[in-house]
Amino acid sequence: MSNSIYAAPVYKLEELNNIFIELTAKNCNQRCPSCYIDFPMSKNVKDFIAVDKIKEALNDTMYENLYCIYLTGAEPMTHPDFNTILRLCLKRCNVCICTNASFLNEKKIRFLKKVEDEGSTQIFFKLSLTHYNEIESDKMRYRGNYRQTIYALKILSRYNFTTVLSIQNCYNLSEKEIMESFNKIFKEQEIYNTDVQITVSHPSFDDKNLSMPSKKTDCMYGRTLSQNGIYSCPFLANDYRGRSGSSFKDFSKTVNAETDFCATCSKNNNYMFTIG
Repeated sequence: MSNSIYAAPVYKLEELNNIFIELTAKNCNQRCPSCYIDFPMSKNVKDFIAVDKIKEALNDTMYENLYCIYLTGAEPMTHPDFNTILRLCLKRCNVCICTNASFLNEKKIRFLKKVEDEGSTQIFFKLSLTHYNEIESDKMRYRGNYRQTIYALKILSRYNFTTVLSIQNCYNLSEKEIMESFNKIFKEQEIYNTDVQITVSHPSFDDKNLSMPSKKTDCMYGRTLSQNGIYSCPFLANDYRGRSGSSFKDFSKTVNAETDFCATCSKNNNYMFTIG
């Protein structure tokens, strides 16, 4: 019998290149079975982050080398001041919108292109599916998500937006099968591959891989801002185990990777939220 005591790996913030802003923790127009968020029964939770809190965070990180600000949720585009926040963040650096795609019709995408053209920074998008087959994917997302996402990818490509399609590999498919299948779909739908980057993640949560620290985790180059303070990553937003501080004026640069979400990052050995 081994007498060794398990110690969770510690990750250190190398450089603050990315800020994830949780525009809302619980407000979403969908209830996807594969989502890591524990939603209440009501769909009308109005827990939106204050614009002034975002302004304060941008001011406190004025001298940080930020590359991208990620607008996350639940569903970030439900925020009543979404357009104001987007413009505010674009004045600082590139912005990635992490969305379920339900708000991305052609009118909205055309508007977002005009917003991007107002300055020199870029808007990226991060969308998600779980399978290249419509029925299988919608089982883990919401009904109609597959068609809406493919439609959004097509329109975003038409307006020359760069998009990341994150495949939550709930069905344990081979990456080769996933890539070949989606490349075929892109060709059929006239979606240009140069505008879409496909990433594959394994969403299963377990505590079997925590002893093997990953070389690429979101907490090594980013922090999450929520209405309640600063957290190590979007998975642990509003979770005391991931709390780093109350503001960017004084926050912890280290993270004890002791949760099942940390095990997921270790298993993927790559970024779960950061693009590129």
